Amino acid sequence: MEDADPVAAAKICARGRMVNGGQSCIAAKRFVVVESAREAFERALVEEMRAYVMGDPYDPKTRLGPMESVHSRDKIASQVRQSVRNGAKNLLGGEVPKQPGAWYPATVLSNVLPGQPAHDEEVFGPVAAVISAKDEADAIRIVNASHFGLGAAVIAGDTTRGERIAAEELDAGAVFVNESVRSDPRLAFGGVKDSGYGRELSEFGIREFCNIKSVLIEPL
Repeated sequence: MEDADPVAAAKICARGRMVNGGQSCIAAKRFVVVESAREAFERALVEEMRAYVMGDPYDPKTRLGPMESVHSRDKIASQVRQSVRNGAKNLLGGEVPKQPGAWYPATVLSNVLPGQPAHDEEVFGPVAAVISAKDEADAIRIVNASHFGLGAAVIAGDTTRGERIAAEELDAGAVFVNESVRSDPRLAFGGVKDSGYGRELSEFGIREFCNIKSVLIEPL
């Protein structure tokens, strides 16, 4: 939202995007930003993503290792190329390094629009897609138009506003306010729409493994 601190928001978003190098179902994929806040957020996000140094996973200074396979890396690269070809703007990264292995750098795309893979598909790697929204209502519309619905987050200076959007407006299995989506054994975990059904973890997940017996008694 426009009342969020852009630097604080960028830290949350970059951390959420780069879980396991972006190769996680709950890693943040798309960042829908109210237009009045977009430029400041993009500048901060580029700096945060730039800090994810790519290198040997055994080196303590490394923050981004290789993708799980060359095939997966090539799919990410193709999705980025198609998005840029269809109008997305590359702010950071976006090029396959000239070195052996399944490497792909931290990447930030702006001007992400419908019809681009970065908008319509799940990019399973270190690519942050920034989508502009006119206002709060437009941002909610864009988020809910996705056929995915595992997790979402709201970043807002007014936490009461963030709570309302999270609880009442967003169509996702879990919604976090001023934090990135995560899995926690105390919380029910699972999605809606094409992100599945049912829940694991918490008391709801435990009940999935129970054989519940019904007994009905009628007096004679």
